Amino acid sequence: MRLKLVPSVTNWDFFGTAKYTLGLSTIFVVIAFASFMIQGLNYGIDFRGGTTIRTESTQEVDVATYRQALEPLGLGDVSISEVFDPTFRADQHVTMVRIQAQEGAESITADTVAAVQEALKTIDPGMKFPSVESVGPKVSGELIQTAVIAVLLAVGAMLIYVWLRFEWQFAVGAVLALVHDVVLTLGIFSELQIKFDLAIIAALLAIVGYSINDTVVVFDRVRENLRKYKQKDLKEVLNLSINETLSRTLMTSGTTLLALIALLILGGDVIRGFVFAMTWGIIVGTYSSVFVASAALLFLGVKRDWSKPDPNAVGNQFGNIDA
Repeated sequence: MRLKLVPSVTNWDFFGTAKYTLGLSTIFVVIAFASFMIQGLNYGIDFRGGTTIRTESTQEVDVATYRQALEPLGLGDVSISEVFDPTFRADQHVTMVRIQAQEGAESITADTVAAVQEALKTIDPGMKFPSVESVGPKVSGELIQTAVIAVLLAVGAMLIYVWLRFEWQFAVGAVLALVHDVVLTLGIFSELQIKFDLAIIAALLAIVGYSINDTVVVFDRVRENLRKYKQKDLKEVLNLSINETLSRTLMTSGTTLLALIALLILGGDVIRGFVFAMTWGIIVGTYSSVFVASAALLFLGVKRDWSKPDPNAVGNQFGNIDA
């Protein structure tokens, strides 16, 4: 007995409500962009600057206890994570305590560092502090620029890949879907003011890769069916192709979401932002592969006969290379 998320054969019309789905996507993108411009993102220490204090204790680390000890100091954004290393002794427990830069200062003052150390010593009087490091606003600004460049380069690389693999219309559809996914992810972080740090940038890059993989699977089937059904209307071919890959799409997304939801509930505060970004990205990425990328392809039209070379095509000599 096999688990089936959808029937073996489906014939759903994904373009019957295209104007509503595209309209909904447009509204969400506008809201996300407006929220980003008005509220901005709740940058974490990686992007705002701050101070990192490394602690070492013989007692097991309880992040909640550490946070509770520091709460009376009113230091704002404090990130506490345990460090694991196979070279550590059995009684060596190390944490990294990251504290955001205080208003008008590049890093927290020596008095504040001393207050933090005293507060943590209430947990373990023998606690040691091997290092104290500060990240200034200049370095944080460079990190923001590097993160933006990384995302743009990833989207650009996907554009070139799909262009070479298929046709320019496919590339435009795929990139529109990627931009849709990235903008909505940034929008939800801006709207909910969830802490945005380097881990979220990693999640964005993973979302871009996941979304393009899902889109390419659909596009591969579209190209096969365009060759097979040369007399069918493009809309019918797209509907057929999405229905034929629907089981694979939902099964892949569903199993990925099962793992992510477990991490979201049980993973703890340290990775919650990353896991939330991935969960949201998988949902919108699956949606955009079906409704945004394919709708763009329907609007732009596509070459129907690959048996004859197209003199205006660019890079189609790579079209038969397996992904």
